[in-house]
Amino acid sequence: MTRTLIIGGNRGIGLALAAEHLRRGHHVIVTCRQRTAELDALGVEVVEGVEVTDSNSLQRAEQSVSPGNIDRLIVNAGVLETERFDALDEHAFANIEKQFNVNAIGPLRAVHAFQARLQPGSRVGILTSRMGSMADNGSGGYYGYRMSKAAVNAAGKSLANDLRPRGVAVALLHPGFVRTGMTGGQGDVDPAQAAAGLSDRLDALSLESSGRFWHANGSELPW
Repeated sequence: MTRTLIIGGNRGIGLALAAEHLRRGHHVIVTCRQRTAELDALGVEVVEGVEVTDSNSLQRAEQSVSPGNIDRLIVNAGVLETERFDALDEHAFANIEKQFNVNAIGPLRAVHAFQARLQPGSRVGILTSRMGSMADNGSGGYYGYRMSKAAVNAAGKSLANDLRPRGVAVALLHPGFVRTGMTGGQGDVDPAQAAAGLSDRLDALSLESSGRFWHANGSELPW
């Protein structure tokens, strides 16, 4: 049975990814800061109290996950703030730093913590955003989110190169504008639809396509 680990899966897209992979017959493991009733209702393996900004927390999570390799590692944990250029005070800069720590450094910490569980044929999916695309930025603002997502794209590209000799493929994945708590319920895609598309992208991922930036709908996005 395929073993799928989702980092950050207690709500929103992460929860939908857990449900989708469970539906596809995977053994699903979810790490989260705090479990939810919705997550518990799925009946998947859960490791709570996990913070992606803390390497020790991730190492403890790796030791707590049931024995066995990880066939699919999905890093979903993220945070969104909304800084504007005309309001860049110290609070805004602190939020930018927080987004870098969670959105960019966090996924790198997570993949590093679980690297021993990844074997030839394993696949890594890092949830990013087209808001990290410089070519696609036509509106400005959202400094911390845009910058942190561009940074995690760079990290994912490096991971693809570093993990290729081990036979591990990496995808940078944009879910679309999804209706979740993070977006205040706004968006044009439901979490279940986004999760299905993201899962399809990971199904299709290979060493040949490793290190590329994909929309959940299958289109490739510009850097």
